[in-house]
Amino acid sequence: MYIIAFLSFAVSKPMTSLYMFFQGEAGGSGSIIWAIAPFAAMFAIFYFLVILPQKRQKQKLQEMIAELKINDEVVTNGGIIGRIKEVRETSFIVQSAEKSFLEIGKSAVVGRKPE
Repeated sequence: MYIIAFLSFAVSKPMTSLYMFFQGEAGGSGSIIWAIAPFAAMFAIFYFLVILPQKRQKQKLQEMIAELKINDEVVTNGGIIGRIKEVRETSFIVQSAEKSFLEIGKSAVVGRKPE
């Protein structure tokens, strides 16, 4: 009975019917919890699938950059592959060819050269 009445009302006023359909009972005490729960669940899923792995990857990269020393081969985010010739406070001097020396920021290094 209620379904038929709802369907006939939904055809005439769709937005109002959706609002009425998702309303809880009058005086429901748990309505705020049920309103916040889906957002909390989405945030938790997003945190564990996106934010946490990205934090771990960033920390691992920072540790790798801190351990780099002279004669290590690195790859930059611009695709330059070179050998470290000098380590400075915020940058490296990298030899990319026989007589080509480049100064690159430590933040531009994305990893070691794969063997």
